[in-house]
This record gives sequence, C-alpha cells and structure tokens, in this order.
Amino acid sequence: MTLSILIVNWNSKDYLRKCLQSVRMTCVGISLQVIVVDSASYDGCGAMLAGEFPEVEFIQCPENLGFGRSNNLGFQRVRGEYLLLLNPDTELHPGAVARMLEVLNSVPAAGIAAPRLLNADGSLQCTCVRALPTPLNRAVDSEVLRRWSPRSSLWSTWEAFHSAQPVTVEAVSGACMVMRADTFRSLGGFSPQFFMYGEDMDLCAKARRLGLKVVHIPGAQVVHHGGGSSSKQLSRFSAVMMRQAGETYMVLNHGAMTAWIYRGLQAASAVVRLLILLVMLPMRPRCRGAVLMSIQKWWEVLMWAISTVRLRPKGASTIRAFARRDALGEPSSEPASD
Repeated sequence: MTLSILIVNWNSKDYLRKCLQSVRMTCVGISLQVIVVDSASYDGCGAMLAGEFPEVEFIQCPENLGFGRSNNLGFQRVRGEYLLLLNPDTELHPGAVARMLEVLNSVPAAGIAAPRLLNADGSLQCTCVRALPTPLNRAVDSEVLRRWSPRSSLWSTWEAFHSAQPVTVEAVSGACMVMRADTFRSLGGFSPQFFMYGEDMDLCAKARRLGLKVVHIPGAQVVHHGGGSSSKQLSRFSAVMMRQAGETYMVLNHGAMTAWIYRGLQAASAVVRLLILLVMLPMRPRCRGAVLMSIQKWWEVLMWAISTVRLRPKGASTIRAFARRDALGEPSSEPASD
C-alpha cells in the first residue's frame, strides 16, 4: 500500500513542522510520499523542509494559485495508490491514517473518507461534517440555530456526531480527506473556479454524483488548529470570500438561477443580522468592539450580495493588503471587478 500526502502551505511554516512531525510518528509502516506546495508565501518553509524533512518533495509556486489549484499542481507528482489531502495546521492522532485507509477499503463504494476533526483543546470541530450547500442552509446557518435544532436536516450532522462507527455524510472538510488517487483523478481534481473555500464541498458533490460515498470516521481523529493559513484579521474579507465561494458552488452544481436565489437570501440574512446587532449595540457596552466588528462584517456581506462585483484575489499580496486594512480598522475594498 502506497500513500501520497499532499499539503498546501501558505504562511504556515511552524504549523507545517508540527504536522510533518505527526506524520512521521503516526504513519510508521506505510509506504509514504509527502509533497508540500508553497503557494507563493515564501515563508521559509522550503529551507525548513530541506533541513528537517529532506524526504519531503517541495514545490515552490511563484504565485498564489489558491488552495484547490495548488493541490492540483502538487497532484501532478503523486505516485501513491492512495491520496491524503492534509492542511498544514493539522496534527494526526496515532492510528488515524490507518483507520481511514481501512474504512476506505471496507465500506462499499466509499470514495472519500475523513476523520473527526478536533480543536486544539480536544473539543469537536463541528465543521468537519457539513451538509452540501443550498441557498437556504447557507442563509440561516448560525450557532444559535444549530444549538436550537441540532437534528435538523439543514445541517445533517447529528448522526455523524453521535455515532462511534463510520457514517455516510453529505460532505466533509478538506482539512483532511483520503481517497484513492484514481478517484481524485476521475473527479478532475478540485474545480479551478474556486480560489479559497468551497473546493471541498464541490469535490464531495462530484463524488456523490458518481455514486461514491463520503464517509466520516469518528475513530480516526485529527487536530485542526484552524487559522494556520489565514490570520484572524482576515475575518471580514474571509466572510465575503466564503459567500462568493458559495455562489460559485451554486453555479457549478445547480445553475445560475439558484446562484441568484443564493445571493438574495444572503442579502436578506445580512439585513436581519445587522438589525439584531444594531439592537444589541447599546445593550452590551462591554462587547461594543466585538459587536461593531460583526456589524462591519455583515455590512460588507450585504454590499457584496447586492452588487455584481466579484472579489478576485490575485495572490498573497492582495490578501496581505486586506489583512493590513482589517488590522487598522479601515474598510476593506475589493481589489478588482468585472
């Protein structure tokens, strides 16, 4: 059995080191190929790999292609029978990879297998299992509604989070997923229309259309620190990019009309949330800063939803510029428009 592990790095050198250390400790006995693609962050990971992990194949990409296209680039070097897509800000628990490979080979028609993702404190990371995006579930998604109706089919997570056995689900996080290399090839890899966010949902949708199952495996556990490749200062920019990725998903999987419905519901959702936040503002003076940040975020989502402008990140410099604006508390602007 041969396994290729593919990792895309963007400003995550320190996380990447811990990730690769966990790979070394937990993948003993598995014939490994490890590929790291640096998507133009030039954070020194190449030198770190050469000095500490000489067995790793390193690709320095001269421009930030985004997550999906960088994975597609690295996949060109894959030689293993199996493929593990792994974020640099993850750490494998002992036995996690072996268990994923076991389930992939034992569950009939299994196409993609993924572990239970944990936060750094050991708590469940709820985004490891998702319902495939629809205009409605993306408009109403919130922590409050998830707490009020955890069994709802809008989220499709209850069975997965309350089972000790592998469960077939709609979609899993791209932070860690394993499949046969031929499966990734037959799916055409990640759709290049995505820059960041949404590629994993689209890949799961493509697998399901081929009659393949997406399986969540509670017995395989992986820590996902989250934010290793993107600063918390990017929250407002990320919020818009997530919704734009959602629109791209709707176009690719459901057509232009569904994408317009998605935009409309995103606008309505932003308006409702803004009204709630404005009511909260004078009632919670101690949380004023956090509420103002949320107002800013949802205002930008609303502006995106009612416009015809698309954010078009052209690489790392664009994303860093947004981070600087957010850090300074300045309103972010879109780098380019159609």
